Amino acid sequence: MAKVILTNEVQGLGSAGDVVDVKNGYARNYLVPQGYGVHWTRGGEAQVAQLRAAREARALASAEDAQALKAKLQEGKIRLQAKTGTGGRLFGSVKPAAVAAAVSEAGIGEIDKRKITVPSIKSTGEYRAIIHLHEGVDAEVTLQVISQR
Repeated sequence: MAKVILTNEVQGLGSAGDVVDVKNGYARNYLVPQGYGVHWTRGGEAQVAQLRAAREARALASAEDAQALKAKLQEGKIRLQAKTGTGGRLFGSVKPAAVAAAVSEAGIGEIDKRKITVPSIKSTGEYRAIIHLHEGVDAEVTLQVISQR
C-alpha cells in the first residue's frame, strides 16, 4: 500500500488535502501521473495543512455560490439537441459532457462533467439528471432532449 496526498478531489476516494492509502499501482500509474496526488512524505504534512486551509476557505464561499447555482439550474429546463433516427431514437446516448456543454451554452454557469449523473437516455423526451454542486448541495435538473434538424 502507498500513502498519497490528494491534490484534487477524486470521486470515491477523497478531497484535496486528504492522505489516503491506495494500492501501489493505482498511485504510480494513475493518481501521480494525472496530477491527482503526490507521494506522502514527512515534509508533505505542511503541504497537507495548506491544502486543507485553502479548501476550508473555498468551502465557505462556494457553499453560498452552490445554493445560488442550484436555484438557477432548477428554475427551468435544459435543452439538449441530439441526432435522432426514426421514432425519436438517439444515435448513441446523452453523456454528462453534453449536459455540461448545454448548461454552459444556456448561460447558467460552468459545471464539471464528472459531477453530473445522467440516466440512460436513448430517445427524445424529458429526463431528470442530478448535478453535485457542493458537499450536501445537489441540484435535480430537467433535461429536455430534442431532435437536431
